[in-house]
Amino acid sequence: MILPIVAYGHPVLRMVAKDISADYPELDKLIADMWETMYYSNGVGLAAPQINRDIRLFVVDSKQIFENLDDEEKAEYPGDAGIKQVFINAHIKKLNGDDWPYNEGCLSIPKIREDVFRPEEVTLDYVDENFQPQSTTFNGITARVILHEYDHIDGKLFIDHLKPLKRKLLKSKLDDISKGKVRVDYRMMFYK
Repeated sequence: MILPIVAYGHPVLRMVAKDISADYPELDKLIADMWETMYYSNGVGLAAPQINRDIRLFVVDSKQIFENLDDEEKAEYPGDAGIKQVFINAHIKKLNGDDWPYNEGCLSIPKIREDVFRPEEVTLDYVDENFQPQSTTFNGITARVILHEYDHIDGKLFIDHLKPLKRKLLKSKLDDISKGKVRVDYRMMFYK
């Protein structure tokens, strides 16, 4: 089932999400709905707070990004061919490498894209959809997508990484989004 995406201004986007256990109600269905919602909305990642759940769960499909790159562009990201993966109860173990810019957007903040600086590499401790413990290092664009989604489960948004002046310049657009004054091709949930 395609779920509505929570829009900027909703308090769930600012909550630090909670870890869950393997007996979380209908977890398999929720994960399937998140994949369906993410693809329908043309996203490459989706975190549970974006569908109004304050739990530490997100999905990432960065393989889509690499499908659209030519060989020269792919060579810019050695060791990264993308992933399609579920992350539950993720916690950052280590950040590594230089911060580098990339133009990011967010389904919860439509029609706004900005360059955000993030580290080249992240090591995460998490459990997969079968609740098997994992500790994995990711780099390149995949690390960036993971860090973007990870921010959501920590109550942060990509705009929090922008300089204050840039955020001030975006204020009216952000206010419009929070008031529901935005048109997108997917369902959104606005906070009243």
